[in-house]
Amino acid sequence: MYKHFLLIFITIISSGMNSVKACTIFSCSRGGETFVAANEDDMTPFTRIWYNPATKDRYGSISFGAPDMQAAAAMNEYGLFYDFAAANYDLSKLNLKNPYKGDLMWEILGKCKNVKEAMVLLKKYDYAISAKALLADKEGNSIVITPGGIIEKMGDFQVNSNCNMINGKLSCRRPDLANEMLAASNKNNIGFLKTILDKTHQEGELNTLYSTICDLKRGIIYVYLFHDYNTVYKIDLKSELKKGYHIENLADHFPASFAYENFSKNHSLYLKESIFQEMMNKGIETTIDRYIAESEKSDPQNKNLDPALLEVALQLIKYSWNEHNNGAMWDYWFSKPNGYDITPYKDPRLTSAEKLLKYLSTKEEKDLKLRNFMYEISGFINFAQGNTATAKDLYKKSISNPTEAYPVTLLRGKEMLSRLPK
Repeated sequence: MYKHFLLIFITIISSGMNSVKACTIFSCSRGGETFVAANEDDMTPFTRIWYNPATKDRYGSISFGAPDMQAAAAMNEYGLFYDFAAANYDLSKLNLKNPYKGDLMWEILGKCKNVKEAMVLLKKYDYAISAKALLADKEGNSIVITPGGIIEKMGDFQVNSNCNMINGKLSCRRPDLANEMLAASNKNNIGFLKTILDKTHQEGELNTLYSTICDLKRGIIYVYLFHDYNTVYKIDLKSELKKGYHIENLADHFPASFAYENFSKNHSLYLKESIFQEMMNKGIETTIDRYIAESEKSDPQNKNLDPALLEVALQLIKYSWNEHNNGAMWDYWFSKPNGYDITPYKDPRLTSAEKLLKYLSTKEEKDLKLRNFMYEISGFINFAQGNTATAKDLYKKSISNPTEAYPVTLLRGKEMLSRLPK
């Protein structure tokens, strides 16, 4: 269990927020139309869409992201859109005096209607994310936000992409192709933008997982799966928000595709995703009991089952947190300062996650760091549900021997104990 999970765990934690890969994003406002289009390039399939109705504190929105439930791209009900492209900024070398304690772009999406309003927050807080974000509104304004400053749109289009520089030149042609095609034409329609996405998509180890064209004025989003630009899923944001909060698997909206299925089945998260889908179809408790019984058989063929069950437990927490926090990512997981500001709530998914963690931690005897990590997450679950005494015991247990705890468990455990009653 140790080797398989440790690789995934360290990758997730060390990558931090907005661990997007190479994407191509561009805005275009001409001919009375305002669009934003994007290729989302990454190595992890199983993209989620989640809809977040308006509250008294936030505007309604749609988010696209990986199973970790941090938004890679999002648009609110007023046509304000953002999307990230990976960058290699070293935040420790920048003079960031007032970084936002959570996800600044998520705050902007919930509180701002346009780029002008967003600029108020961007002037107040430092953008402390090592990725470039394109922010665009239905009025035709757009900017690219980086930790080093803000780049305003010049002309009627703007491109945000991420190719490394080698000997003073870009290492790939994606940004150039997008810029050249936009500059050489006065078109601004779905067909034209789709052609640019097709010309700049990626295949191989790093794939264009999905592509979007957002009509910011009408609140309509055109989605394409796995660089197939002949099949589209059309989203009417206003209509979807009326249905209330809900999460969907993007691939469920498309016909079967051998290329995408083959890519997904060869991914390390496939077993976890299969179990999680079974939970949604047959019930969480029934599925958990079935797989715990399977795990107890200790069949060598089931060597990947326990790591998958641990990932399922974490996914249950992420889903639960996302719904109870208006679509926000699980800030605690990323050790963000506001991730420790937890308002208790009840959710049966947390109870189910704790059941899995209790079984797995009892079974785990060799990897003490992993077992203590599970104690820590169980501590979080109990704290989130108002069981502070149990949470305190579990957090103490998780960091009782610092040499037997992951650094992130030690960090979060100490912080949580400092907040719990003495």
